Amino acid sequence: MLRHFINLRDWSKEDLLELLERAVRLKAAYKRGEIYQPLKGKTLAMIFEKASTRTRVSFEVGMYQLGGQALNINSQTSQLGRGETYADTAKVLSHYVNAIMLRTFKQSNLVEMAAAASVPVINGLSDLLHPCQVLADLLTIQEYKGNLAKLKIVWLGDSNNMSNTWLEAAMIFGFELVLAIPESFKVSADLWQRVMAGHYANITINHSAEEAVRGADVLYADTWISMGQEELEAAAKKAILRPFQINSSLLERADVKAIVLHCLPAHREEEITSVVIDGPQSRVFDQAENRLHLQKALLEKLISVN
Repeated sequence: MLRHFINLRDWSKEDLLELLERAVRLKAAYKRGEIYQPLKGKTLAMIFEKASTRTRVSFEVGMYQLGGQALNINSQTSQLGRGETYADTAKVLSHYVNAIMLRTFKQSNLVEMAAAASVPVINGLSDLLHPCQVLADLLTIQEYKGNLAKLKIVWLGDSNNMSNTWLEAAMIFGFELVLAIPESFKVSADLWQRVMAGHYANITINHSAEEAVRGADVLYADTWISMGQEELEAAAKKAILRPFQINSSLLERADVKAIVLHCLPAHREEEITSVVIDGPQSRVFDQAENRLHLQKALLEKLISVN
């Protein structure tokens, strides 16, 4: 059965927990120096419409470590840049490769590609969701904090594709999620309607960062300015978001054993201070490493099954 990874909600809690557990085992094997190549002879096509460091390197290295290879494609040097549809691109690539990873602007591009492809399509990031990142984050949180269901996770800053994916994760795993965002910022209407319809009491919005982080086990930040935002818009946005910066003063209000995460790239002294990101409670770079191990588990699952 053909299976894609476009969002978290298309997978059951049990399937996602299985992916996390598999990532734990693959990471342990990697640390021991074991060679494991179940995807020998397999190929992943990686299509980038947005710049990337962690997504590109983790997928490319992941395929290499699993015995396969990855092709780096961008819209400027492929026929996508000349108007070929995502559906036609998916149909063509399906004859050449074993899976497709798309990092794109619009979620609808992923949906179109997945509908036409006869190989698995993976969401490497869209304007709406970033499921690979959040699963790697959950892997990191499990490593350091244990049972996800017992934790309080606080998202601080903008309402974007990352906070949207955290909403999906909280609905699936049941941990307490607080979106600490300015009052003038709105979450995805579709996702929030699902929260309300499902009566998810574990998910709340708080417009005060200081109140939101009390007793928190995890504080999470992301860049305030997305690629392509105008300079004037960015300046006004930063001013509104300043009270939501993760700094030493705010961190002191969380649980004494709280950890800090950031999906990177970080704009130091904006959404997070250097003192915090380089401090003893930061797990930011462990979190970045876990993109590799989680995605290896995902690639193994999708390509082996399909």
